[in-house]
Amino acid sequence: MHLVMFDIDGTLVNSSSFEDACYSKAVREVIKHPVDTDWTKYINATDSGILNEIIDRNDLDRDRDNIHREVKLSFISHIKAHLHHTPVNEIEGASAFMQLLRQRDDVVLAIATGGWAETARLKLESAGIDYSGIAFSSGSDHAGRVGIMKIAEAKCSEIGLTSKSYFGDAIWDKKASYELGFNFILVGNQISHAKQILNFNNSDKVLELIGL
Repeated sequence: MHLVMFDIDGTLVNSSSFEDACYSKAVREVIKHPVDTDWTKYINATDSGILNEIIDRNDLDRDRDNIHREVKLSFISHIKAHLHHTPVNEIEGASAFMQLLRQRDDVVLAIATGGWAETARLKLESAGIDYSGIAFSSGSDHAGRVGIMKIAEAKCSEIGLTSKSYFGDAIWDKKASYELGFNFILVGNQISHAKQILNFNNSDKVLELIGL
């Protein structure tokens, strides 16, 4: 059985630009401090991991739980408002490709995203991507990308996996994939990687990169 796992932002949906703006706005509203939006500078480039590091940098540990709650609520509100006016688009061919994989009896699907579950689902639904019945893990489950991917994999492990592939768009996706022994496939051109696609339109090519 082949495990095929997907990130969301920049991988399944074209949401990275407005999501970054909504997230930093939510953080600034709650903690009243500037936010460095170069996510590569953070140890864990996930919604919860970034916020934990911002809290630590500003000596706000005593209010950690409350800050997480308030930032998440604000972030959800901003994402909902944006999607209400401007629905997000899928990365070309993403939904059709996932449906193609669903039809195979040698593939199990999973989603592992660094975003919080609530906003991740909002974006998938806005883009018209059906994730029902798919193993799902997010930044609501763990602060680290590796931990998130492990949780998603564990939900599929009883099937008996012969290969593992991960579609992502960023350097942290690549690093986590290498650490966990996943075949990493880059979506887009944000970083450099040998196995790369710009979208999912050429399903035969994408299947070949997976090893199917």
